[in-house]
Amino acid sequence: MILSPPPAPAASAATGYRLLRTPPEPVRPPVLDADQRAVVEHRDGPLLVLAGPGTGKTTTLVESVLARVRAGTAPDRVLVLTFGRRAAVDLRDRMAARGLAGLHASTFHSFCYALIREEQSPEDFAEPVRLLSGPEQDLLVRELLAGQPALEREGLGRVRWPADLRAALTTRGFADEVRAVLARTRELGLGPDALAAFAARIGRPDWTAAAAFLDEYLEVTELGGMVDYAELVHRAVLLARRPEVHERLQRRYDAVYVDEFQDTDPAQLRLLRALAGQGRTLVAFGDPDQSVYAFRGADVNGILGFPEYFPRRDGGPAPVRVLRASRRARAGLLAATRQIAARMPLPRLPAAAVRAHRAPTALAPGGTVAVRTYPTPGAEVESVADTLRRAHLEDGLPWHDMAVLTRSTAALAPLRRALTSAGVPIDLPPSTCLLYTSPSPRDRQKSRMP
Repeated sequence: MILSPPPAPAASAATGYRLLRTPPEPVRPPVLDADQRAVVEHRDGPLLVLAGPGTGKTTTLVESVLARVRAGTAPDRVLVLTFGRRAAVDLRDRMAARGLAGLHASTFHSFCYALIREEQSPEDFAEPVRLLSGPEQDLLVRELLAGQPALEREGLGRVRWPADLRAALTTRGFADEVRAVLARTRELGLGPDALAAFAARIGRPDWTAAAAFLDEYLEVTELGGMVDYAELVHRAVLLARRPEVHERLQRRYDAVYVDEFQDTDPAQLRLLRALAGQGRTLVAFGDPDQSVYAFRGADVNGILGFPEYFPRRDGGPAPVRVLRASRRARAGLLAATRQIAARMPLPRLPAAAVRAHRAPTALAPGGTVAVRTYPTPGAEVESVADTLRRAHLEDGLPWHDMAVLTRSTAALAPLRRALTSAGVPIDLPPSTCLLYTSPSPRDRQKSRMP
C-alpha cells in the first residue's frame, strides 16, 4: 500500500492566500527552587503558601496540580479557584500549556453559579438565574429607594427610614451605601431578621430600616429570577452545607487549590470550609500584604486565620510554607517595599513564617526607587512621558520593558494624551478602555443645535 501525503490547504480563489496552522511553541518546565518543590510535593491536608510578588506562586500552583495529576489524580477531581476573571483565564491557559486538559479552574462566582444551576429542580432549571451586574444592581436599588416615599405616604411601605435620611433616598451616594450594607450583610451570612435584631441591640434605626429594605430587595430579586454577586455566594454556601450536597462535593473533588487567597471574603471562606474543611486537601496561595480589596468585602483575617480555620485531621493547625525567592523585583525595589510592609502587623500566623515572608531574596541586583512631587497633574504626566522617552532614546531601554501604573482609570485619559504627544507607544488592556463616556454639557448643547 502506498501512503500519499495529505493535500496542501487550498488557496482562496479571491486572494490567493492560504491559511497555515502555526505549531505551538514547546513549553519548557520551569526550574523550581527548594521552597517551591516543597509545596509541589505536598499531597494531603491543608497548606497555606505565603508568596509575595514575583515569587512564582502561580507557577508553583500549576506545577503542584500537574504533579498531583501525574501521581494518579484525575484532572476533573481537582478544583482551582481564583479571585478575578482574568486570573482564571490566565490559569487555564498556563495549565493547558502544561498539558492539564479537563481541569476545572474558575472564579468563585462562576463556581457558585454552576453549583446553583446544578442543584436547581427540573422546573426551575428551565428559567436560568440571571446574575445582576453592578450597574443593574445599582439601578434596582435606586428605583426601590425612589419609590419608598410614595409607598410610605399611602401606608404601604415596609421600610421606615429615619427622618434625617429621607432627603438622601434619591441620591447616588446613599444608594451606594445601601448596596454596601446589603453586600456585607450577605457576606457575613446574615438575613433581614438577624440584621434587624443586631440593629435593635445596638440602637441603630438606620440599620433597622436597612434590614427591612434587604427583605424587600430579596423579595423583588427572587420574583424576577435575579441574584447579585454577594447573594450568589451566599446561596452556594447554603447549598454546600446541605448534607446530601456536601457529600456529593466531597466525593467529586480530591483537592482544592486557591490563588489570591488574601482577596477572599467571609462568604467565600465559608464556602471553602464546606468544600475542603475537616482536614481535606486545600492548598491556598496568597500574600496578606497585598490585601487591598476591603472595599469589596475582602477580609485579610481569612488568610491570617487559615491555620485555625482549616486544621489538619488530627486537629493541629495547618502548616505554612513561604516562597522566598523574588524573581521580578530587583534588590533596591524589594528593599523599599519590605520597609513599608514591615509596618503592617501579621498576627495569628507563625512568627518564623512571617519573618521569612518579610525577608525575601532578590535574584537580580540593582534597582532604584525615586519619589517625585509636582505642582499640577499636567506637570506630572508630562514628566512621566519625558522620563520614558529619555529612557528609550538615551539609555536604549525597549518600550516593552516600561510600565506606568495609575491609581484609577480616571488618570488614563490625560496620561494617554501626554504619552502620545511625546511619541511614546502605549498598550492599554481592553478592560481599561471606556466604550462610552457621558457627553459634556457643551456637547449636549451642540447636539441640540439645528
